Amino acid sequence: MPVRLQDPAAFIRDHTAVERAGLVPEIALHLATDITPIWQASEAFLEAHGIEPPFWAFTWPGSQLIARYILDNPERVHGKRVLDVACGCGLAAIAAVMAGASAVDANDIDQMALEATALNATLNSVTVTLLAGDLVGSKPDCDLLVIGDVCYNEAMAARIMPWLLDCAQHCEVWLCDPGRHYAPKLDLDILAQQNVQTTQELESTDQRTTTLFSLRGTSAQD
Repeated sequence: MPVRLQDPAAFIRDHTAVERAGLVPEIALHLATDITPIWQASEAFLEAHGIEPPFWAFTWPGSQLIARYILDNPERVHGKRVLDVACGCGLAAIAAVMAGASAVDANDIDQMALEATALNATLNSVTVTLLAGDLVGSKPDCDLLVIGDVCYNEAMAARIMPWLLDCAQHCEVWLCDPGRHYAPKLDLDILAQQNVQTTQELESTDQRTTTLFSLRGTSAQD
């Protein structure tokens, strides 16, 4: 039976460096500076310690554009209760705090992602509430839900899109997608679109055209 790391925060600190995403230099993060060492280190621990692949060690295009849009348009989040779903390293959540959100929850099913988010929040002197578990199917208590890079396969897109559309009936929902094949084909409002630099190792390309959509008031029939 897998045994969890005794000190996941130390593992994160030991296998990352403090860096800044290209699109969001205002925010410091514990990140992988070379993709191979962190992935190899985590692979070695998977069976023994139950660690998931370290998606939290990278700033994915969706989270970068969400954070950039928030910092450039603080009035869109100021005074709101924000929920960052599939938060990864917590980049969007931290940006929301910095833009004046009244409360920010960061959610992920991976406990290591929550540990990384906590470390990154401390690094930037902000307070983020960590929320563990799978929220799909629930009714989140927030004014704004943000989520990025989740339509990476057909099963995930088919599961999460109906839930996001349901959430959009009672709160604002922003979905950011870097041109994944399974991104929603609905006619959604575009808040921002930008080419975001990435790495060949992570995305098999140097940049991705990434789009931030608003699902507010959208239904599956639209």
